[in-house]
Amino acid sequence: MPFSLFTRRYDFANDRDALRHFLPWLIAFMVYLAVLALAGVLALNETAGRWNRGVAGTLTVQILAGPDAIQGNDEARVKAALGILRATPGIVRAEAIADSATAALLEPWLGGAGAIADLPLPKLIDVEMASEGSVDLQALSRRLTAAVPGASIDDHRIWLERLLRLIGTVKAIALAVLALIGIATVGTVIFTTRTGLAIHREAIEVLHLIGAQDTYIARQFAHRALMLGLKGGYAGLVLALPTLLMAGIFAHYLGASVLPQLSLGPAHWMALAILPIGVALIAMATAGVTVMRTLARLL
Repeated sequence: MPFSLFTRRYDFANDRDALRHFLPWLIAFMVYLAVLALAGVLALNETAGRWNRGVAGTLTVQILAGPDAIQGNDEARVKAALGILRATPGIVRAEAIADSATAALLEPWLGGAGAIADLPLPKLIDVEMASEGSVDLQALSRRLTAAVPGASIDDHRIWLERLLRLIGTVKAIALAVLALIGIATVGTVIFTTRTGLAIHREAIEVLHLIGAQDTYIARQFAHRALMLGLKGGYAGLVLALPTLLMAGIFAHYLGASVLPQLSLGPAHWMALAILPIGVALIAMATAGVTVMRTLARLL
C-alpha cells in the first residue's frame, strides 16, 4: 500500500495525539541503543578483519633462553633456527626480533626496561609464509626441536580462531539486541497508533461519512509517524555520539597496547547516520498497516 511522503494536511487535532507526545521520545531511546549496538558490531567486524589480515600467513618461533646465554650460545641457536626456516619451502621471510622490541611488547605488563633487563627473555623469530597451509608445521617443528634445543612454534591461527569466535559471539549478541530493538519499535508504534485511533475515533467516523477512504486516513497516520520517527531518531543519534566518543577516549587511555583498537571508517559512520531514517520508515510502514487493519475490524 503506497503512502505519500509529502502529505502535509492533517484532519485530526494533533495536540491530543499519543504519537506526538510519546513516539519521538521512545524512538530516540530505541535509536540511541541501536546506534551503540550497531557501532559495536561494525567496530568488532573491522577489528576481526584487521587481525585476520595482519596475522594470516604468519607465525612466531620462540627459543627459550638457555643457562649459558652469556657465552652467546643463544645467538648461535637463533642463527641455526634462521637457517632451517629460510631453507624451508613455503617460507618467504624469517627475521629475528631484537631484544629491545621484545622488551617493548612486555613493557605494558612488566614495567620499564629496568624491570625486564634481568629476565631471561626468549629469542623470537618472525616468520612469514607464502600462504596459509603452504608449510607443514608439524614437520618443521620436529626439525627445529631436533636442531635447536628450546625452540617451539607459535601458530597464530590457534589464538586468532579463538578470538574470532569470541568476536563472533559478541557480534551475535549485538545483532540480537538490534533485532529486539526493532521489535520493540514496531510494538511501540502499533500501541501509539491504536491509541491515536481511539482518541480520534469520532473524527474518523465523520471522515468516513463524507467519503474518506481508509487509505486516506492511514496515509495521514503514516506520514505523522514518519516525521515523528525522524525527529526522535536523529535526537537519539545525537545523544549516542557523545557516548561513542567517551567510549573511544576511555579505551584509548585504558591502554592501546592492551585493548584492540576499535575504530569506525567513513562507511560505518554513514551507516550510523542513515539508521534513524530506517527506523522512521519502519514506523511509517507500521503505522499505516496498523491503521488499515484496525479500521477494517472497527468500521
